[in-house]
Amino acid sequence: MNSNTTKEYWSQRYKDERTGWDIGSPSTPLKEYIDQLTDTTLKILIPGAGNAYEAEYLIAQGFTNVFILDISEIPLQEFQERNPKFPSEQLLCDDFFTHEGTYDLIIEQTFFCSFPPLSETRTQYAQHMATLLKPTGKLVGLWFDIPLTGDLEKRPFGGSKEEYLLYFKPYFKVKILEKAYNSIPPRAGNELFGIFVKS
Repeated sequence: MNSNTTKEYWSQRYKDERTGWDIGSPSTPLKEYIDQLTDTTLKILIPGAGNAYEAEYLIAQGFTNVFILDISEIPLQEFQERNPKFPSEQLLCDDFFTHEGTYDLIIEQTFFCSFPPLSETRTQYAQHMATLLKPTGKLVGLWFDIPLTGDLEKRPFGGSKEEYLLYFKPYFKVKILEKAYNSIPPRAGNELFGIFVKS
């Protein structure tokens, strides 16, 4: 998909309320990771953020340098309505793969699994994540640990720990990539929690 087609696809899903990934709150593994962060000045990006509950949680914990990126303006508008004091310049309607910036921390939550699982796209994802991070910046998040079916239409797209490491190791030091022990019940046993440090 090109950027315009991708934007139309996701905007239509929001209009149709086909947002099965939306759990209505920050996921437990990411909430618990955020709880142990002490530097509230960190510059944080949440790409493919959707309704961005993790961002709302970060704001509630005193983080002010949070940037929310989505290719569709619909979830960004809804976020602004729920959080009218949030700085509009930190709401980014943009294509992740062409987005420019530098961040201390990027939080991954159901973004990687949203685009077709082509090896070139997944390599580009890992490469661009590293480009967007400051030296020793971190990519932290959840990746689905479910087999790929060969269906390039039905999301979410999964993969395996071994496959993900092939993409990330050229650009990151792997601090952890293990089964999440505190997933929400519908995703229990199907998520890997990862912390990758830009190398």
